[in-house]
Amino acid sequence: MSTQPRLWIPGPTHVRPEILQACARPTIGHRGSAMKSLVASIDQRLKPLFGTKQHVLVLTASGSAAWEAAIRCGVQERWAAVTHGAFSERWAATGKECGKQTSVLALEWGRGLDPAAVGRFVKAAGPVEAVAFVENETSTGAYSDVGAIARAVREAAPQALIFVDCVSTLAGAPFQFDEWGIDLALASSQKCLALPPGLAVVALSQRFLDRARSVTGRGYYLDLVRAQEDWSKQQTPATPAVNLFYALDEQLQAFERETLAARFARHRTMAEMVHRWSLERGFPSFVAEEHRSPTTACRSAGKLDTATFVKGLKARGHEISDGYGKLKGQTFRIGHLGDHKPEDLAELLRAADETLRAL
Repeated sequence: MSTQPRLWIPGPTHVRPEILQACARPTIGHRGSAMKSLVASIDQRLKPLFGTKQHVLVLTASGSAAWEAAIRCGVQERWAAVTHGAFSERWAATGKECGKQTSVLALEWGRGLDPAAVGRFVKAAGPVEAVAFVENETSTGAYSDVGAIARAVREAAPQALIFVDCVSTLAGAPFQFDEWGIDLALASSQKCLALPPGLAVVALSQRFLDRARSVTGRGYYLDLVRAQEDWSKQQTPATPAVNLFYALDEQLQAFERETLAARFARHRTMAEMVHRWSLERGFPSFVAEEHRSPTTACRSAGKLDTATFVKGLKARGHEISDGYGKLKGQTFRIGHLGDHKPEDLAELLRAADETLRAL
């Protein structure tokens, strides 16, 4: 019997044995017909997850690499980013490291994004080639209305591409790429997709690809134009993580059996379970009610010794997270995402009560 604690951090999250078994299948050549069939299967199943009929692809890389790919391929000189936590700040910093002129609207950690404020910022920033923001800021659990923000951006700067990080919400909450008019959306394999780390999934609009073809200095490995051209032939530019592709295909088929509606409802149920438990024990949400995440609970810890709490809970077989970055010791986070079920969460919360009594 494994003594490894069950992961309830906001990623990597718990991976089902069936998914690990899929990773253990014999590796195949990445230029053969079997790989083409695998890519074709992933393509048709990944599009509904993003809510698109346009383009999707998979990178053997982390979500951070997809950030950089978006910048290098979609921005020649100037772009804008909205930050309200550690990961959105890191995406903005990535643009600066790529040598792009970066306008930043820096908001308080824990705040969801106000579409009107984003629109005013974009208009004041002047001509920008793209605007980027995070749907669910994993460091704080602040969840924002992507559709409303996208409308505000288009009104302020119709020419700007819209980039969205949905790393900790894709497959945990609805995403409507086409309906909302998004140009690039990205997520990672180790969160709501409930796979081992190592893949980034990306949705691309035709507008993004048309613009990207004129951008110079896109590089090679992260050139999304080249990646999409190869993906359309059921190939990848370089050797992919074949065994993780098996796992992704297995998981996407599982989503179809569960249905996305049921999956999203399950995440909402777990979010409410954590919320009720936390309030009853004196741990309010770090973010406002209307911006609470359906996948990531970030709770204000008050006088709780978070390091001891996390350590004690881990000893009882469940691993959660302390606060992230400057919030360490002030908050704790529970990633109720992926393939966790309400009955699993009930066990975690019972163990949390035992830990609190011991403290």
